[in-house]
Amino acid sequence: MKTDHRILAVDPGDKRIGLAISDLSATIANPLKVIQHVQRLKDAQTIAALAAENDVKTIVVGQALTIDGEPTPSGRKAARLADAIRSFTDIPVCLWDETGSTKTAQQARVLMGGSKKSRRGHMDELAATVILQSFLDANSETNLLLD
Repeated sequence: MKTDHRILAVDPGDKRIGLAISDLSATIANPLKVIQHVQRLKDAQTIAALAAENDVKTIVVGQALTIDGEPTPSGRKAARLADAIRSFTDIPVCLWDETGSTKTAQQARVLMGGSKKSRRGHMDELAATVILQSFLDANSETNLLLD
């Protein structure tokens, strides 16, 4: 059983960046917070600092891909953010396909109930949680998380 291995997920956006973190067993993703996008290097520094504060062992950055598996324009921005994060930390940073994460987060918010008004708002934290849970589920049977 994996223990003491938190993973941080990043859902990069043009205005806001959603963050999610796993439990210590790297099994369950939870929303962490949303930070306002300022500038790539400042965002990267903030993300690296939050990872260090939370004793994170891996950082996963969501990257949008085309149907052919190539990065979209926003996916290329995500790759540049991942590179910038690497310049501020020794924590491993990997890219993960985020395709459909916002739509899944919207559907989850509907399933959670509440009024339409309460469901409005930013999906960044939930999208980061969807990205992280996808990563955790895909890697649950391997030792990739323990590198």
